[in-house]
Amino acid sequence: MAPAAEDPTAAPHVPVLLRPLLRAVAPVQGTWIDGTLGAGGYARGLLEAGADKVIGIDRDPLAHEMARDWAPAYGDRLELVEDNFAEMDRHAEQVEGVVLDLGVSSMQLDRAERGFSFQKDGPLDMRMGQSGETAADLVNRLDATALADILFTYGEERASRRIARAIVKARDAAPIETTGRLAEIVESCLPRPKPGQSHPATRSFQALRIAVNDEYAALWQGLMAAERVLKPGGWLCVVTFHSVEDRMVKRFFQSRTGKLDTVSRHAPAVETEAPRFELLTRKATGPDEDELAQNPRARSARLRIGRRTEAPAGEIGAKTISMPQLKGKG
Repeated sequence: MAPAAEDPTAAPHVPVLLRPLLRAVAPVQGTWIDGTLGAGGYARGLLEAGADKVIGIDRDPLAHEMARDWAPAYGDRLELVEDNFAEMDRHAEQVEGVVLDLGVSSMQLDRAERGFSFQKDGPLDMRMGQSGETAADLVNRLDATALADILFTYGEERASRRIARAIVKARDAAPIETTGRLAEIVESCLPRPKPGQSHPATRSFQALRIAVNDEYAALWQGLMAAERVLKPGGWLCVVTFHSVEDRMVKRFFQSRTGKLDTVSRHAPAVETEAPRFELLTRKATGPDEDELAQNPRARSARLRIGRRTEAPAGEIGAKTISMPQLKGKG
């Protein structure tokens, strides 16, 4: 998750888990893809660690606007591409490594006009890019059943039906157009949080953001694109911030290393495919105490790293990696 940067000219903070990532893939060399450019923390870290070139991909125009202030210092060692990282293999081939830092970035959360945060009142947008439906479009268009499906499937919100009914009732009085109003509607459906608990609207806002940006499908397609674009021996490094994404990445690596047990012991033996990745470590890496002291937002971060083999790339099913899917999309 990219660090906050209210001032576009300010240097970003060290991104989450950069130090263990760089240690694991040392020596850093060749061409890398930073598939979630954000404020540029990973791209700069890779370049300063020795990468010959970094291709920074981000679908958010704000990331490219901010990069105008720091990117020129790296000359032709840095190439910027405005696109979804799921399409990364359209922009490069045979790279040394791919880094993906998933979820919403701090620079997006900290800007009220982007509509990602229930803590800052602003237009109910939530788009990482500038095309497609906004969160306001979804909450004002979908019926209660479809809204509840989004809230439950993408946000694991147990009160999804209650919240969906409240949204439909509220919009009958007036369209829901701001983050503040949506947060109030969600809060009215749930008990007051106890000290230390997250805001009542957290799961609902997460679910809508994932739906607006089709984030799980992008991750699924992005993992396959990374497999296609990496050279033998190349590194795939993925930082996640919540359990669903981490589970998808974990199961992708388990499948691609031949460690995913999907066959019943009573079923006939089948020929297994050659592993496409080797795992660097079996368990994900989390932040150490020093990093947590510098950045409390890193608490939920998990880093998983795999190394590409010579086996040819292939497809993998969404169900195989436990990708949550809305009803009718499976």
